[in-house]
Amino acid sequence: MAVLEEISSTVKSVADRLGPAVVGLGRGWGRGSGVVTAPGTVLTNAHNLRGSEVTVTFADGRSETGTVEGVDADGDLAVIAVETGDVEPAEFGDPDALAIGSVVVALANPGGRGLRATLGLVSATGRSFRGPRGRRIRGSIEHTAPLPRGSSGGPLADAEGRVLGLNSVRMDGGLILALPADEALRERADALARGESPSRTRLGVAIAPPHVARRLRRAVGLPERDGLLVRWVEDGSPADRAGIEKGDLIVAAGGEPVVRTDDLEPLLAAGSGTLTVVRGTDERDVDVTLAEATEV
Repeated sequence: MAVLEEISSTVKSVADRLGPAVVGLGRGWGRGSGVVTAPGTVLTNAHNLRGSEVTVTFADGRSETGTVEGVDADGDLAVIAVETGDVEPAEFGDPDALAIGSVVVALANPGGRGLRATLGLVSATGRSFRGPRGRRIRGSIEHTAPLPRGSSGGPLADAEGRVLGLNSVRMDGGLILALPADEALRERADALARGESPSRTRLGVAIAPPHVARRLRRAVGLPERDGLLVRWVEDGSPADRAGIEKGDLIVAAGGEPVVRTDDLEPLLAAGSGTLTVVRGTDERDVDVTLAEATEV
């Protein structure tokens, strides 16, 4: 009984401390949640937003129209400017201190329907998922605190009510993945709040998956190879400048085999490198220096 009372006390304490900063976005179950991180500022997931404005509902039932200040769709992060009144902004904790078995509390206000708070345990760290545009997001926190639909963008907190992450994705089995609210995420959020657009390195190609590449090469009598088939090259892009053409097969990056688009991520992160390309039956290495793509 003492254990249950301690659990109850922890959840209630976190809900009392952090709950007023947890907001609902949109109306009903179809949108999401967010958290006030500074006066006039709400942090949430990019996938919760449609358009430049959103209804923000606070814990006391007050609703305001918020304006989207910045969106990082690849990183599934967004900042909303809204009148937060006397709401005390949330404090951040240290997600790097989490380990398997750490106690966490997940909070949400799904579509403004009222505060939810559930207890769970960290089941894994360093997990990954794909953002709204398909780019893999790494370093996520996996936990067992159950959440209803409309909870994405709400905070994951420690027992002291400090924000450790933003709950983002529900997985099979009910596990939840949360973006870690580490220093890098906070810096991105600050930049979005200033209206600064995020940038990502890009190659400038459209890619077909390996099974399509194998089928197309087989159809024209070429030997089958694992790799990514280039379906289109943007004029003036890093790929174009490196001499990559439509129909080329990218088989390696930095000397490592390429069989999935994720295998290009080390090169994207480095900003430059060598790609091994097969054109017909000829194989060659090309050096590429990547460009930064700015959100619009």
